[in-house]
Amino acid sequence: MHVAHLSLTDFRSYASVELGLEPGVTAFVGPNGQGKTNLVEALGYVATHSSHRVASDAPLVRQGASRAIVRCAIQRDDRRALVELEINPGRANRARLNRSPVSRPRDVIGLLRTVLFAPEDLSMVKGDPSERRRFLDELLVSRTPRFAGVRADYDRVLKQRGALLRAASQARRGARSARRAESDTGFSAAGAGDVLSTLEVWDAHLARHGAELLQARFDLIDALRPLVAGAYAALAPTSAPATLAYRSTLSTGTDAAEDEIPGETGSSDAQTLSTDLGKTLEERLRERLLEVRAAELERGVTLVGPHRDDLILGLGELPARGYASHGESWSFALALRLAAYDLLRADGGDPVLILDDVFAELDSQRRRRLSEIVAPAEQVLITAAVDDDVPAELIGGRFDVAEGSVKRVR
Repeated sequence: MHVAHLSLTDFRSYASVELGLEPGVTAFVGPNGQGKTNLVEALGYVATHSSHRVASDAPLVRQGASRAIVRCAIQRDDRRALVELEINPGRANRARLNRSPVSRPRDVIGLLRTVLFAPEDLSMVKGDPSERRRFLDELLVSRTPRFAGVRADYDRVLKQRGALLRAASQARRGARSARRAESDTGFSAAGAGDVLSTLEVWDAHLARHGAELLQARFDLIDALRPLVAGAYAALAPTSAPATLAYRSTLSTGTDAAEDEIPGETGSSDAQTLSTDLGKTLEERLRERLLEVRAAELERGVTLVGPHRDDLILGLGELPARGYASHGESWSFALALRLAAYDLLRADGGDPVLILDDVFAELDSQRRRRLSEIVAPAEQVLITAAVDDDVPAELIGGRFDVAEGSVKRVR
């Protein structure tokens, strides 16, 4: 698989740009702030429908424009697909495949598969659990695009259930809070009993979609473990071994990942959760929702489910977060991306590798090892501020990027 052509209209800093691309290594070189990352960000957006730099679509649209368009021609074996995404902040995005509209933008997910390395990857090791959940779920969708729908269904139920909990919580605090709840959510204090009576319905929906997402995460982590360990050992051979574990709100005795549930401590590995007490994941989720119901009504938030879980990264017996050095953290982040690449490649076809200003962050040893690992990939796209940041092992095509223009020089 490789990207044969990229076309941008009003995307980030570009009013218009057309790029023909080829298999092998291509580097985009130019001073910082000239738009190199915007080019590879667009390809990442085609693959995942999200940006590795921002959480919303609005910054992706050029200032003064109402929408942005990304067109990408994808070559796989002897077949070519043209994917077009229209990004409309505040409105529904649109997608076309081979110039024909599709019913939902997510229907084109999976046509382009990328693995993107970027300085922001350090947040997977040092940052909040949401960064590690995002890594898991984006990889899950890349491998099995139908999980885009599972995630969307889960998020929709979570939002509706959260509105009910907030309404009930506010109603319990008195008439003044209830008036505010009616304005914010449409539920009145008089209807608090009705709100509570519908929670069980939303519990069932949350448990069904959440169980499917959890099982998929468990299976994914099992597949990643040996790949992450191997990649990390190659990048940091003198360090303690890299490990993965899963911390879930599903099991009693487990912390909520970001907001502690009263009385809950400890952690649990993914391998034990699917058979906990001989129950299915769906049954266990429904039980846990009942166990924390009082706390949820008090706080007005959903405290149990995959949206609050965490992927625990370890070095030997210690958690990487808080204990890993800067170099070890970089090696772990790279190992996660390399493991994702190996997993996608094993599924069939090399994904496009994107290295966004990564080599400037690495010491010479890690730079060399990463170069040797990625060099055989079918297509590698690199951004760098200066030529010296592109390792000799990865010399290939080159574009100069400066003052809003992209010019091929090799």
